[in-house]
Amino acid sequence: MNREMIRLSKTIAHALRHAPWLYELELDEEGWVPVEDLLAALREHRKAWRDLSEKDIAELIARSDKQRYELRGGRIRALYGHSLPGRLARTPAPPPDMLYHGTSERALDAIRVEGLKPMGRQYVHLSTDEETALQVARRKRGRPVILRIRAAEAHRAGVAFYRGNDKVWLADSVPPAFIIVPDRG
Repeated sequence: MNREMIRLSKTIAHALRHAPWLYELELDEEGWVPVEDLLAALREHRKAWRDLSEKDIAELIARSDKQRYELRGGRIRALYGHSLPGRLARTPAPPPDMLYHGTSERALDAIRVEGLKPMGRQYVHLSTDEETALQVARRKRGRPVILRIRAAEAHRAGVAFYRGNDKVWLADSVPPAFIIVPDRG
């Protein structure tokens, strides 16, 4: 992906996940906004994007390996990663048996006691595979650690899970009883 597409992707993330009000966007309760509203905001934000079209946005989404956005019926939304003050509506779904969470060794003591919490986000982010969790863990300070989450068991015990996309699941929180922390070594 070239620099301009990366810049566009980051700007869309900022607009749909973190600060829609700065772009004069009004997200509905599920995070959707009309594509035309987003395009108007992007065109206003940067002159180089004055000819941006829905086709360009669709191509950006198709080329992205992280699949952060959903485009449907003339509307677009970010699938996960929101830090908005209000909470977006999600529909609970049964998760896979096991999910993974990337963190750092320095967070382990708190996780053992409190479990996983969303911190500055709306939900705890979990991965369907260890490789994705490792990518997340490497962005944190300290030695990366991959936690295994007994998701199906937690779901049966009443923990709500929500599908983000093919690689990401979300949860309100995950109690420590369902988290497998690797031995230090």
